[in-house]
Amino acid sequence: MTPASRARRYEELSMASRRYLASYVLFNQAIADHLGLHPTDVQFLSLLTAAPGPRTVREIAEMTGLTTGSATRLVDRLERGGFVRRTPDREDRRRVLVSPVPDRIARVTAVWDDLGPAWQAILDDHTDEELEVITRHLARAHDLSHAQMERLRARPKPD
Repeated sequence: MTPASRARRYEELSMASRRYLASYVLFNQAIADHLGLHPTDVQFLSLLTAAPGPRTVREIAEMTGLTTGSATRLVDRLERGGFVRRTPDREDRRRVLVSPVPDRIARVTAVWDDLGPAWQAILDDHTDEELEVITRHLARAHDLSHAQMERLRARPKPD
């Protein structure tokens, strides 16, 4: 591939990525609106249900990129809605663990169960090798996103 064609490919990828990310943010907003939740709530519930167990508010702040104060308000809001519960940590009584409430999470899962097959269908024509590339790219993009969020938080805000 020539440098010019590589540059064109990067530009195409950049535009496709921008459109994808914007459409996903808007899609997340539509799901949140449908469920009567905030978009951050929907994404957090997705992260929490993918986690291997209950999480502390500090861990929630780390996984979402929120401050601990904002993470506390997020948990407060979801606890009021019945989506999560706080329980004392049996190993360290000073800590509180946050876990999903299965009956309420089922409400969110039902939306994904309805919409999921269409998302699955766009992957069906990919080879196993292509799926491995896509998965590797998404994992690397996830890690980079968290590193870039930390970088941005460390910078002064622009005027």
